[in-house]
Amino acid sequence: PQKTSFHRSQTLGYKNGFAFSRLPTVGIGGERLYVNQLSQAELDELSNVRPTLTYGQAKQAPPSGFIPAHVAFDKKILKFDAYFQEDVPLSAEEHYRIRQVCIYYYLEDDSMSVIEPVVQNSGLPQGKLIRRHRVPKDDHGDHYHWKDLNRGMNITMYGRTYRIVDCDPFTQVFLESQGIELNPPEEMVFDPYTELRRMPARKYVTPSDFDQLKQFLTYDKQVLRFYAMWDDTDNMFGENRPYIIHYYLADDTVEVREVYKQNDGRDPFPILIKRQRLPKTFMEKKKTFPSCVLEISDQEVLEWYTAKDFAVGKSTTLLGRTFFIYDCDEFTRNFYRDKFGITDFQPVEIKKKPLEEVPQVIPPYNGFGFLEDSLQNCFSLLPKPPRKDIIKMLENHHKVLRYQVALESPNPEDRKRRFILSYFLSNDMISIYEPPVRNSGIIGGKYLGKTRVAKPGSTADNAMYYEPSDLTIGSTIEVFGHRFVITDADEYVLNYMESNAESFPAATLQSLRDHFRPRQVVKETANSDIATIGTSKQELDELIRQVQEELKLHKSLNNKNIREAFLQCNKDGSGMLDKAKFLALCDSLGVPTKAFLVNKV
Repeated sequence: PQKTSFHRSQTLGYKNGFAFSRLPTVGIGGERLYVNQLSQAELDELSNVRPTLTYGQAKQAPPSGFIPAHVAFDKKILKFDAYFQEDVPLSAEEHYRIRQVCIYYYLEDDSMSVIEPVVQNSGLPQGKLIRRHRVPKDDHGDHYHWKDLNRGMNITMYGRTYRIVDCDPFTQVFLESQGIELNPPEEMVFDPYTELRRMPARKYVTPSDFDQLKQFLTYDKQVLRFYAMWDDTDNMFGENRPYIIHYYLADDTVEVREVYKQNDGRDPFPILIKRQRLPKTFMEKKKTFPSCVLEISDQEVLEWYTAKDFAVGKSTTLLGRTFFIYDCDEFTRNFYRDKFGITDFQPVEIKKKPLEEVPQVIPPYNGFGFLEDSLQNCFSLLPKPPRKDIIKMLENHHKVLRYQVALESPNPEDRKRRFILSYFLSNDMISIYEPPVRNSGIIGGKYLGKTRVAKPGSTADNAMYYEPSDLTIGSTIEVFGHRFVITDADEYVLNYMESNAESFPAATLQSLRDHFRPRQVVKETANSDIATIGTSKQELDELIRQVQEELKLHKSLNNKNIREAFLQCNKDGSGMLDKAKFLALCDSLGVPTKAFLVNKV
């Protein structure tokens, strides 16, 4: 009754991954057992001891415990290194290919698998060539056994023959423990094409000191730049033109590029001589040599142009053109200083011949259109309209000075005609209009459209036009052969000139003042009479303003109620109230009433 634990002891154990049985040391409830205390070795020894004091035949020892193959050979694998040969029919570089594989034999179920190590970027289907299973040996249903495997032998599986060359140490120990005599190991055969690819590339040693590849790798993207001039003034239409000469150090080629300036009138062909090796000295050519169709090679050239042939301050002849080098860039100076020890790079100043100035002769004005507009045809094939003074147009927009003029004519009918001359300040144009007069026999209307009128004696080279300073009272102006006398002007003319007195001569301004003085005297007399009448009105307006400001100080007043109360007192509609009633009404509505304001009202 005192026992609390009734579990049984564990009799199954594992060691190195293998299961084994062990004898219990305690019984149910943890009681100690006094039987089966001998070790397994002692028990085995006692079972094999034959009793001497027995009658009859001795008893046989009990058989040992049966262990199945999947337990005895679990995780025990035989590994063999092998290879097979594969034909390559469609290749000019290899005729066969050696492929190395590993053959695995699993002892627990006598199955086999063939695996080829994967090589990256090989282009071949590698990996598991034969999956794990029992591989048939022949057509009779037999399968391969580990007794059939040995080093230095061929084994055929599914039509492919594998050559076994070696095995791992565990396989060697296992086969020797089973009494199999192993053949000596063989060397693994490698693929000849793969070994050829692993060999370093063949290096060629150039017999001479000059190496084009070394020159290219050393001087790649390094270019000498020279600034040159080609003087072709001796020929007809020739000129002195600038060029840039490029010498490429990587392959000793020369390129000549043209220099274009803005609006020089030349087509954009940037290269005069394309990049090529330029011959300096030719060999004696035969008359039958087709030089016009055959490229020049080393056999026809005795010497080519090199970097030594270019120097600042010297002339160089390239394909029949003589170029004078007057300067070079900073990289070129450093190269010549380090390579050849040259230190004199003083640039040569090129003096350009001054161009002969051709005088421009302007033809006489033909009278069509404006002078400035017609003059543009002499400056360009595509004439542009003359520029306008936008600031002047914006400031004087709709500003017109109007004058009354009379036609000066020997005909008595024309002497009575009156015209309106309008001077537009925005563009200095003049227009003349004749007001129609009934029963005069002359049709009025536009006499002259808006145009600029030139003064007498004006020429195309020195054009002078009428200005507001020329339009004085009594002066005569000539408009396309007709003479007009200014007799009157608007008051706006006088006001405008007085406000801009610094822009007009004093004589013009004084003539207008003398003309308008009698009118101003009459106007001032009339204004003085009107001023006496307007004084009382000004006082009343001032009184109303004071009353309104006083009422604004009291924001609590209701203007609507005040208006209705005053309208109720004005029942007769006369609009009149005596002083007592007015004060009483203001007191009832709470309107402030100051004595001096009430007296004024």
